[in-house]
Amino acid sequence: MKLEPLKRYIENLKAERNAIVLYDNLRTAEPNSELAAVYGKLADVERKHAAFWEAKIREAGAEVPNMKPNGKTRLLSWLARRFGTKLVLPTITALEQNAGSEYDAQGPGEIAQMASEEKSHARVFQYLSRTSGGMEGRAVARFEGRHKTTGGNALRAGVLGANDGLVSNFSLIMGVAGAEMQSAAILLTGLAGLLAGAISMALGEWLSVQSSRELYTHQMKIEEDELTEAPEEEKEELALIYQAKGVAPEEAQRLADRLLADPATALDTLAREELGIDPEELGGSAWEAAGASFLLFAVGAIVPVLPYFFMEGIQSVVVSALCSAVGLFVIGAAITLMTGRSILWSGFRQVLFGLVAAAVTFGIGRLIGVHVGG
Repeated sequence: MKLEPLKRYIENLKAERNAIVLYDNLRTAEPNSELAAVYGKLADVERKHAAFWEAKIREAGAEVPNMKPNGKTRLLSWLARRFGTKLVLPTITALEQNAGSEYDAQGPGEIAQMASEEKSHARVFQYLSRTSGGMEGRAVARFEGRHKTTGGNALRAGVLGANDGLVSNFSLIMGVAGAEMQSAAILLTGLAGLLAGAISMALGEWLSVQSSRELYTHQMKIEEDELTEAPEEEKEELALIYQAKGVAPEEAQRLADRLLADPATALDTLAREELGIDPEELGGSAWEAAGASFLLFAVGAIVPVLPYFFMEGIQSVVVSALCSAVGLFVIGAAITLMTGRSILWSGFRQVLFGLVAAAVTFGIGRLIGVHVGG
């Protein structure tokens, strides 16, 4: 046996033994008994991996070395005991993802099976990092019926889109007005700012949503392949997730068996529970998001421009500022639908911020206009 494979076996064994120590420490530090049991099961899987590498080392004619946990394992264990297990879950997710990638490069057979299991662990930890002491917050919200996620996100996007358009174009117009340009030039500038900003917002939203859709599609394909190649591992992973939600271990296993027994619902269930993806939407329509973003930005951006269609001189500047102040107050009031704060407080706060931004750009425009003109 060459030295290089033996060194690789020893390194793999070190990684598995560190994982065992870490997961056992997580189990001890976790006050939630269901989650503690999940960590215990993950540790048991790592013990099987360690036994595999121990056998490989003996086959190579070497003795299995004694190993102590490395510094990273000791640090993560201490943090979990001191501050709670959730603090270290994102780091452990990355460690498991790296472990899966390492095994991917080492060959087929049992090693490929271990790679699949390490990736499965990474997804479990990724799920656990989104939970709050057991059941996921989104699930609790659905049961309570008090948090309408989709509607809230749409309202938030609408308010922020209109706010971006109003504040940015109001500031742009006041900056140009400060330089003492003609009203026609200010109007043209405002319309150009509206169009450029709305297009930019729409393009950014399209890229964001489309990228998310492509990522979700890729993740769904990986999940579909794993469901075909390793259905038992996927079933165990799903059972662990339900157990992390607070379902009793036996019931979690029965639930996973029942859900994955039907191929039509298996992928849908795994996507929703493991990945947090709605297969029917995959992030929504990129074109609808882009169109809505364009429209909402334009609605806000047109407010400070409107007076310049009908007025000139200082009168148009003053009326534009008043219209913008009213628009900012309305946006601030709309924000209270999400925050629950006072309408007057939020409205006047928004007006203050918008007027300060416009005053700054007006002052800068005045300075530049005087400098260039003088």
